[in-house]
Amino acid sequence: MAFKLPPLPYKEDALEPHISANTMGFHYGKHHQTYVDKLNDLVKGTEFEKQALEEIIKATAGKADKLGIFNNAAQTWNHTFFWNSMAPKGGGKPKGSLKDKIEKDLGGLDKFKESFTQAALTQFGSGWAWLVVDPSGALKVGKSSNADLPIVHNHVPLLTCDVWEHAYYLDYQNRRPDFVAAFLEKLVNWDFAQKNLDEALKAIAA
Repeated sequence: MAFKLPPLPYKEDALEPHISANTMGFHYGKHHQTYVDKLNDLVKGTEFEKQALEEIIKATAGKADKLGIFNNAAQTWNHTFFWNSMAPKGGGKPKGSLKDKIEKDLGGLDKFKESFTQAALTQFGSGWAWLVVDPSGALKVGKSSNADLPIVHNHVPLLTCDVWEHAYYLDYQNRRPDFVAAFLEKLVNWDFAQKNLDEALKAIAA
């Protein structure tokens, strides 16, 4: 089973002016494609060749001799999740149970944005900022380095922001704070987060 680059959930210019078609062309069309291509090369002829992406990630996490496979599998997954964490005309405010959970667990939307921004800006070097559900069903904000991701730490991700430089440098240069602000105010896909929350809480309750 060869992995393929998943289609974007919108056109490459759909997030302008906050993320340009030029950035998306490089980030999605080249970086994401390269992770997929390298993953296919690395798993060919191995026990991972016919496994699902999440199975490969969990089976290779923390294993030094499988680091290349993990990095490319995780980055393939992370980027697909990132594209879906954004939407044209995104931003605004969450609704329903997600709004209630953010208020209960994180102190409200403004506090969440402060915590998420802090996670994104204090991630040294390359990495990700996350909104997740922990095993108890509570919302948490966190960050991870390089290809690391919540699913190998028993957390369910709801949203992520990519803070690798290639995610924003063509549009924002070294202004990571401006990029993170645009993500939270203009791009974040609350409907996607709500869907993930519903699925996570259902699984916890099962």
